[in-house]
Amino acid sequence: MDEAGRRTPIRNFVIFAAALIVGACGRAPSDPLEGLAVGERGRVVRVIDGDALVLSTGQSVRLIGIEAPAGPSRGRDGEAGFEESKRALEDMALGREVELRYGGLTRDRYDRALAHVVTTDTLGPKYWLNAEMVKRGAARVRVYPDTAAANDLLLPLEVAAREAKTGLWKGRLWTITQADALPDTFQGFQVVEAVTGGMQGSDFRGVSCDVLLERSLLVLEIESAAAALCQMDPDTRIRARGYVRNLRMEITHPLNLEILEEP
Repeated sequence: MDEAGRRTPIRNFVIFAAALIVGACGRAPSDPLEGLAVGERGRVVRVIDGDALVLSTGQSVRLIGIEAPAGPSRGRDGEAGFEESKRALEDMALGREVELRYGGLTRDRYDRALAHVVTTDTLGPKYWLNAEMVKRGAARVRVYPDTAAANDLLLPLEVAAREAKTGLWKGRLWTITQADALPDTFQGFQVVEAVTGGMQGSDFRGVSCDVLLERSLLVLEIESAAAALCQMDPDTRIRARGYVRNLRMEITHPLNLEILEEP
C-alpha cells in the first residue's frame, strides 16, 4: 500500500478511486472490506465519541482510519464539533447489531478493538460506519500503518464531503489550513497545505527525516512507515494530515501526505 513514490496529483487519485467505486456499484454489490478478517459481533450500547463505541459484549471499539473530535476528558472540555460528531454515530449505530472487520493490529494498549465496523441487522440501512462518518463530515481521515487496510477508500469520501461543505466542513470549524497560518501554539489533529522546502535528518527515534516547509515553522516528522516520502523533491505542493505538537506534525503513513502538484 505504499503510495509514497507516486507523483500523480491527488485529483487523479480521487477520480480513479471514485471510478472504481462507481464501477463496483454498476456490477453485483460488492463488499469494500472483502478480504479483511471477520471479527466479533455485538450490539452497540454506548457511543463514546465520533470514532469510539462500546458493544454489548463489553468490548470497546476504536473505528480505524478516521479521527473525530474528542470528548471531555480529565477536566478538559470536549473539542469543537464533539457533540455533532458523536450524534452522527449514535444516529447510525446505537442499539444496532454490528460486526467488526480487522485489517491489521486488532487491539491497542487500552484493549480497544481497532476495526472497521459494519451494521448487520435490519433496523436500518447497512452502514460501513467508518466510511459513513467521513461521508457525513463527522470525521476526517487519519491513517496508521498497523491498521491501514481499506483506508485509501476513505480519502475520496473526505474530498467529496469537504467540497460539499457537509457536516463539520460547513462554516469555519474545519478548514484546510495553510501551514504558514497555523498558530505556533496549535496542538491537535490538523490538515494543512504547504510547499516543501527541503529535507534534513532527524534525531527523533522512529522518524526517518524532517520535511521543512516554505514560509512556515511547522516541520513534518516522516516516520519510518512513510520513509519513502523522504525522497520528495523540494517545491512540491502537498496536503498533510497528522497530530501537531510543538510545531511538529507526525506523518505516520504515506496516505497522510497527498501530493497536489508536480514539482
